[in-house]
Amino acid sequence: MGYIKENSRWLEKLPEGSALLKELKSVQGDEKELKERFSEDMSFGTAGLRGKLSAGNNRMNFYTVGRAAQGIADYLLSARADAAERGVVIAHDPRHLSREFSILTAKIFAANGIKAYVFDDMRPTPELAFMIRELHAVSGVNITASHNPRDYNGFKAYFEDGCQVSADVASGMQAAIFKLDCFAHKTSELIDAAAMAPEKDIPADPRIVLLDESFDRRYLDRIEALAIHKGDELDRSIPLVYTPLNGAGSFFFSEMLGDRGFDNWHIVPEQKDADPDFTTVGYPNPEDPKAFKLSEELGRKTGAELLMATDPDADRFAIEIRDDEGGYVPLNGNQTGYLLVNYILEGMKDAGVLPANGALVKSIVTSTMSSEMAEAYGLPMYECLTGFKNICGQIPFLEKAGLSYLFGYEESVGYAACPDIRDKDGISAGMLVAEAAAYYRKKGKTLWQVLTGLYEKYGFYAEDEPNLILEGLEGRARIERMMEQIRRKTPETVAGMRVFKVIDYLNGYSFDASDKRLKATQSIAPVPGTNALRFFLEDKENEKPDTWFAIRPSGTEPKIKFYFYTKQASREKALAVNAAVKKDIMDIITAVQ
Repeated sequence: MGYIKENSRWLEKLPEGSALLKELKSVQGDEKELKERFSEDMSFGTAGLRGKLSAGNNRMNFYTVGRAAQGIADYLLSARADAAERGVVIAHDPRHLSREFSILTAKIFAANGIKAYVFDDMRPTPELAFMIRELHAVSGVNITASHNPRDYNGFKAYFEDGCQVSADVASGMQAAIFKLDCFAHKTSELIDAAAMAPEKDIPADPRIVLLDESFDRRYLDRIEALAIHKGDELDRSIPLVYTPLNGAGSFFFSEMLGDRGFDNWHIVPEQKDADPDFTTVGYPNPEDPKAFKLSEELGRKTGAELLMATDPDADRFAIEIRDDEGGYVPLNGNQTGYLLVNYILEGMKDAGVLPANGALVKSIVTSTMSSEMAEAYGLPMYECLTGFKNICGQIPFLEKAGLSYLFGYEESVGYAACPDIRDKDGISAGMLVAEAAAYYRKKGKTLWQVLTGLYEKYGFYAEDEPNLILEGLEGRARIERMMEQIRRKTPETVAGMRVFKVIDYLNGYSFDASDKRLKATQSIAPVPGTNALRFFLEDKENEKPDTWFAIRPSGTEPKIKFYFYTKQASREKALAVNAAVKKDIMDIITAVQ
């Protein structure tokens, strides 16, 4: 009954009159809620912290954020002798308490003698990632919950390489954090003061440095340098619609489109400005087609050929395109990835600048169609674990092997086109997709026609990425039982096809070059352990079968995620085969209670 004791401790320690204490008192007597809040400390993983906003050691609040900031300060000072002078870059998104948490974090770093670089307002996550290396900072923090619902927030940590912290660094940071008591450490007084009177103004402190607009310009200039076609090669009058979903992308996406000369684009007015409640969208995830409702309405009014959206911290990017009948079709992350891989490789080859030593990276749960595309250009597509700490984390390995990073992506609408921005970036992805649409329009093609042409050229693939949301401790326990069950009773056949290979990544995985059927699973470095399974099916109807599925619990959300892929003689057949595989597996999984 440890959660009861911890609840009592928080009731005792929270300052009298604070909003947190009032909120905690309102849930007394709700045993399930108290157990969720106090049974365990919020874990600090490779994405930092993420959780619901409320009182408790398993929630996002001033005390868990402050403890994390102090723990990371302790870790940085012990890990890098020059950490104090190099400093930490801090940003935030538009969510409730994001600005207040970012200011508290800056004050805690400053109190430890560490320089804190801050912005005057919300900024895209990829700008933060870029600025860490640009300023030679030792670390970075973004207060964001990415695309989660409005009652969430997060504390995303980065290291000196501009990537989200690796497993080793995260482990060191977590150890330093867990040494601290939420209510009794070096900067506890700062946290109590923030809980009583949250600050929105950047404090005057010589260790807190405000980054002006010139730093934004550096980020935008680096993005715009990625352009493949320019000027008269593009039809920049193409009608476009963009929505930032009330997040941090609004200014930067608008500036980018203006800089590139697009003159017929429209921003969804209801979603242009920050709104921590995401009133017009609810769930601000551009991966969900429902997020495009207002974009579609504006698109029909303006005749837009392309609808684009970024999530609240502008690292995710998704699109809808017009089909041959004039309707809007939402593309999944794999399909947008096909368009980007094709546009980058085709454009660089046509311009005579495609490097012979080029290489691309995707996650283990992303479609292998793009591997076929890369191979057609004589380039390798390497695989790694999900998340851009892993995708962009391959860049040093590629450089060591004498290879040049060209592009990395994963199916969950994340794309990284610039080796200097080591995270997914919705602004640069948006620029390249808008540029591609304008380029093909100049040639009399639509993106829909390009996509269907890619299926005809490389094979008719189908992609489906469903998930089950299972919240709380009970949901997490059920997800664990699901993974245990599928490991213990691996199906011999699925949808009438034999399972000929299972990769269990729990203890890591090294590519086996002897298995020619798995050529698309090559990696530049050994894949570390993670809780994921991948199943390959023997499809006797195809000369070169490519049917497989994967299962993994999400590392940042209360979900178990599924990925189904197949290549068939037609798109219709591929969709049917994928549906049959999906039904068999979902029946097995959902039977686990």
